Amino acid sequence: MSRTINMMSKAHTVKGQGVLSAYEEQVSLVQSHLDNLYDVRVNKLKFADIRHYHTINPEFFLTLPFAKVKSSTVGYVHFLPETLDKSLKLPKIIRRIVYKYVMEFYKSMDYLVTVNPYFIDKLEELGIKRDKITYIPNYVSAKRFFKLDKETNYKTRKKYGIDKNKFVVLSVGQLQIRKGIMDFVKVAEQMPDIQFVWAGGFSFKQISDRI
Repeated sequence: MSRTINMMSKAHTVKGQGVLSAYEEQVSLVQSHLDNLYDVRVNKLKFADIRHYHTINPEFFLTLPFAKVKSSTVGYVHFLPETLDKSLKLPKIIRRIVYKYVMEFYKSMDYLVTVNPYFIDKLEELGIKRDKITYIPNYVSAKRFFKLDKETNYKTRKKYGIDKNKFVVLSVGQLQIRKGIMDFVKVAEQMPDIQFVWAGGFSFKQISDRI
């Protein structure tokens, strides 16, 4: 009998953010490559051998005592309090509550997976044992992300007003300083012969920490 993984996420409630695409890619990866070993469930209110949390929603946190009865819990670390500070504009008191909650959620997990090796030392500094943290970079499917054929490439360039022969540098992310937008602009100014394109906006609307 195969083991069960319950992939938990509410990332779909905010469109255009990296956590959602990372979650979808990982669910697809597990379903396509480990289906002979694991029965993969998505947001099911049932016990599973592994409960894998991709987002830190309060409803997930409240069910942890019950989940831990029969499940090992794994939390994905897509951000830290310090990175939230550079992503969202929150009143001081709300910010303190949110930061405390984030760390309580992480500390409640049996294991943590981080997409950024820089986070390992930071998590340890914040009181989490190093041996419960594993670094696994985000996965991107070659079936979904691949080089376009010339005709499609030209049509796409025409749609967005880009010369078909222009060398293009593309960055995808929210318009935040911590994403490197100012460095991107500086480099673009120094290389006028190259077309620089930034795809992304303000996923969290009014509370986004804008440039």
